[in-house]
Amino acid sequence: MDLRKVYGGTPVGNESRCDTCSYARIITGYSERERIVFCDYAYPSVSIPFKVYECSDYADKRLPRLDDLKKVALAVEVRGRAAGFRESVSTTSLLVQDDDEE
Repeated sequence: MDLRKVYGGTPVGNESRCDTCSYARIITGYSERERIVFCDYAYPSVSIPFKVYECSDYADKRLPRLDDLKKVALAVEVRGRAAGFRESVSTTSLLVQDDDEE
């Protein structure tokens, strides 16, 4: 039985990050080999001749934009007490007692 493990080898899956990036401009032909990818993040656009595994400028186009999220957000009004965290009275008294002992 072979127990060797290869770290950093060929990743599982063969999808390119450019397929779901909002900065990618992809031109696809009829066969799989007929494909041109341009990255529009840089100026002038850069041609990418290989499938990208990781990119530091990646922006997922499947996620909603902030403006879209603000349009569907609900306004929350607080009535009565103020919202948030309050410090407990027992915690404050414990801190005062510790200072007195020193």
